[in-house]
Amino acid sequence: MRFKRYHTPGTAPGTLTSPPVDSPSARLRLLRYSARDFEDRTLDSVAECPAPGETDEQIWLQVNGHPDAALLQQLGERYGLHELALEDVLNTGQRPKLETYDDQLFMVLGLPVIRDGHLHVMQISLFVGVGFLICFCPEAEDPFEPVRHRARPPNNGRVRSRGVDYLLYALLDLVVDSAFPVLEQTGDRIEVLEEQLLDKPSRTILSDIHALRRELVLLRHVLWPQREVVASLMRSDLALIEEHTGLYLRDCYDHAVQVLELQESYREMSASLLDVYLSSVSHHTNEVMRVLTVIATIFIPLTFIVGIYGMNFANEQSPWAMPELYWYYGYPVVWGVMIAVVAGLLWYFRRRDWF
Repeated sequence: MRFKRYHTPGTAPGTLTSPPVDSPSARLRLLRYSARDFEDRTLDSVAECPAPGETDEQIWLQVNGHPDAALLQQLGERYGLHELALEDVLNTGQRPKLETYDDQLFMVLGLPVIRDGHLHVMQISLFVGVGFLICFCPEAEDPFEPVRHRARPPNNGRVRSRGVDYLLYALLDLVVDSAFPVLEQTGDRIEVLEEQLLDKPSRTILSDIHALRRELVLLRHVLWPQREVVASLMRSDLALIEEHTGLYLRDCYDHAVQVLELQESYREMSASLLDVYLSSVSHHTNEVMRVLTVIATIFIPLTFIVGIYGMNFANEQSPWAMPELYWYYGYPVVWGVMIAVVAGLLWYFRRRDWF
């Protein structure tokens, strides 16, 4: 499932509207770090955010939940964010993309997760400027806690020793790699469906196959442009991306390609599941028709026999009368003949392996 929210057609570009009432309110979390210092705290307002160039430390501002128009307006004024990019933050369901605005980058990513057995895609919006990175996540829970843990003391790895371009890579790598566990669960679902199809196909299984195919199509719509986003970061001569970070972006691109190839393989397998279902249903129908045909074939000679002896032409003086009607053992003889016919037909069908 991919949640989409758009402005009313005809709205002026850059118009900011507040999210629905039932959306989780936005929370600001600031992570300010350098090779020696580290600060991680929750902010009450945008006024507490360090302005660009105010500090030599790197700034990571995480916005969890749906920000309202006033909050976006304040962030835009403080960090010089373009109004069109801020509009895309509000209009969820965007296609992954990379845009450049003067000395800033704006990225839209799709983070796939499995919830209640179904695929959901969260839109992650990123602003990258000189010395700062602003990340918007519509969920109340922060999916980037693993990256935050790598920067938190006593850890003193590359996140704290590098600039925001490496932080951008770390977040992008987490988003790309999040597809691996999703596809792993998808592979398990395909195996279960295959076993169920071979055991007993049903309409419930058919519904599960169609749901699986829809999710794989949705995942494809996210993974293809997301791979292009990583490729654009590698190819573009961007001043914000340092040369040593490009090496890590190449590794991230490899992961994006692997994820996409795995998704395409599962998409083909899901299509074959539908063929297997149709074949199984057709085979089951043929089995039923075979049994019914055998039963009908057995009753054809029996119907012929009882039809003849049901005519009751019983004139003793006529040479064309039915003498069997007056036999002492006529009735059991007819039964014996019919039983012998049934037994003979069953033996013949079994020998021909017709059932």
